[in-house]
Amino acid sequence: MGKKKQPVYRIVVADSHMPRDGRYIESLGYYDPKTEPSTIELNGERSLYWLGQGAQPSRQVQNLMKIKGVWEQFQTSKEQ
Repeated sequence: MGKKKQPVYRIVVADSHMPRDGRYIESLGYYDPKTEPSTIELNGERSLYWLGQGAQPSRQVQNLMKIKGVWEQFQTSKEQ
């Protein structure tokens, strides 16, 4: 998303068999690195649901989840 030299990224749940920019299952939020500070909008409840279903986040999305605190919630719920 975005335009030339102004990127905005969607955070989505996608099937591994779909193309990279193809159809996705659900949109969880977005990330805008150009604002100061960077804007991270993430639906925490749905993120935890998909992580519980076995979704594997990319390294970048996992870092965004750590910033928002969703990854720690998932780790504590997994230990219990």
